[in-house]
Amino acid sequence: MKKTLASDNYAGTSPEIIEAITKVNNGHQGAYGADEATLEAAKMFKRLLKEDIEVFFTMNGTGANVTALSTVCPSYGAVICSSAAHINVDECGAPEKFGGFKLLTVEKQDGKLTPQDIQPFLVNLGEQHWSQPKVVSITQATEYGTIYSVAEIKEIVDFAHKNNLLVHVDGARISNAAVSLGVSFKEMLVDTGVDFISFGGTKNGLMFGEAVIFLNTKLAENYKYVRKQGMQLLSKMRFISAQFLALFDGDLWSKNASHANKMAQLLADGLSKVPNVEITQRVQANGVFAIIDPSVIPVLQEQSPFYVWNEQTHEVRLMCSFDTTEEEINQFIATLEKLSSVSV
Repeated sequence: MKKTLASDNYAGTSPEIIEAITKVNNGHQGAYGADEATLEAAKMFKRLLKEDIEVFFTMNGTGANVTALSTVCPSYGAVICSSAAHINVDECGAPEKFGGFKLLTVEKQDGKLTPQDIQPFLVNLGEQHWSQPKVVSITQATEYGTIYSVAEIKEIVDFAHKNNLLVHVDGARISNAAVSLGVSFKEMLVDTGVDFISFGGTKNGLMFGEAVIFLNTKLAENYKYVRKQGMQLLSKMRFISAQFLALFDGDLWSKNASHANKMAQLLADGLSKVPNVEITQRVQANGVFAIIDPSVIPVLQEQSPFYVWNEQTHEVRLMCSFDTTEEEINQFIATLEKLSSVSV
């Protein structure tokens, strides 16, 4: 089957993950998280982050984001996020419908918020006619493939906490961010003071499954009820938990993310040498954003499907995965070079 640059969601599942699923597919175990793999996976995250956390597993990223935010943000509240945030653009209004809260968005060219972006929303606090800001949600890595440094996260968290706001991290590509920065998850999330996380796995080799992790355990009190209401409580949870155990048993998480990031950089390097191609974002994770001659886009998509991110500017998004190969990247660049020379 043809591989694509459309999304890291298009990739298959790491063989190690398939093996882990097969191993737990043996006999009967307790349902709804009362199984050995889920208990061990929670311990694993505690070793990875800190002991005093609450760990829950969900079936997908939207479910993780929506249930987590809905637990801590009342329906009269608001979540501040980038206009490009997944919760704003790609979740079909699920946060607002399920949680009832309002999204307050900021237009950012690189998808990254700053304290200065948050400040304008801190008006009319306590005014009954206005939605009340409760949470700042940042995406790491962002939907534009950019990454918050540890210092930038700490600055946002300090500002948010000073103004009685909580900080959520949508970590669909959290592993790509960690290997790019060369820091541990603890340094990125715990030491900066983040309150809760949607910890991604599907985009880094898992078949399915994400984790909601409350670093501030006081926020987790009612999460189990919200997860159940939100239809994210998988009865055979061991098939999610076993995948996370395999991901962090050794360096699979790092190997997969590092390879995807490396392929994106290789792609960006090649594209930068093609005339009339403009790389629009700093390539820090596994995504490349570029403006390409619209006349060649359909032909390129026949070879390796990808999405046009902005129809007006002809900006495309090219995503690399744990199984993207150098040969595929080189073929894509060679085809673009050939098409570009013909179209000139």
